[in-house]
Amino acid sequence: MNAEWNIRACAPGCTACERPFADRERLMSRLVFTEDGYAREDYCMDCWEGRPNAGAGEVSTWTAVWLAPEQKAPEPLKKETAESLLRELMELEDPAKRNVIFILAVMLERRRILVEKDVQIQPDQGKIRVYEHKKTGESFVVPDPELRLAEIEQVQREVMELLGAPAPGDGAKAGEAAAETEEPDEKS
Repeated sequence: MNAEWNIRACAPGCTACERPFADRERLMSRLVFTEDGYAREDYCMDCWEGRPNAGAGEVSTWTAVWLAPEQKAPEPLKKETAESLLRELMELEDPAKRNVIFILAVMLERRRILVEKDVQIQPDQGKIRVYEHKKTGESFVVPDPELRLAEIEQVQREVMELLGAPAPGDGAKAGEAAAETEEPDEKS
C-alpha cells in the first residue's frame, strides 16, 4: 500500500457546513484513509457529531484550535517606489537632492536590488559610488555626500516624505523605516 502522506494544514472552514472558522475557535479534526490516500477533514463542533461515516475509515481524530492567519503588516515602503523615486531624482540631476539619492541607493543596496560595484575617488577627494541593478544590469552613478550622523535624520525624513511613508519617530513603523535608512556602513 503506497499511501500519499501529503496532509494539508487545518482548513479555514468546516468540511460539512463550510462556515469559516473564527479565530481561536475549537474544532474537531480527523484523518481518514480514502482511495486517493490520507485526507484531513476539519469540523466545527456543531457538525462533528453528524459527520458522514463517523468512525469508519478514521485513522485519527483530535481537537484543535483554529488560529486566524496573522495579517501581514504592509511593507513600510515598496521596493518599486524607492527604485522609481531614485530613477526620477537621478533624471532631474538636482544637486539639492544628492543626499536623498544617496540614501535611496543605500536602501536599495540593503534590499539587495542594487550592488555596489566600484568606488571612485575624485580629484577633490569626493567619492562616487557605482551601483549595478541586480536584475537589469543597469549602472547607477551616485555621488557620496559623506553625510554626518547629525544630517541623517533630516534626510530620512525627506526620503520618507517623498515616499509617503511615516518618518522616523512618527509612529510604530518608524523603527522599521529608520532601520532601512540608517547611516550607511563606511565603504572605501
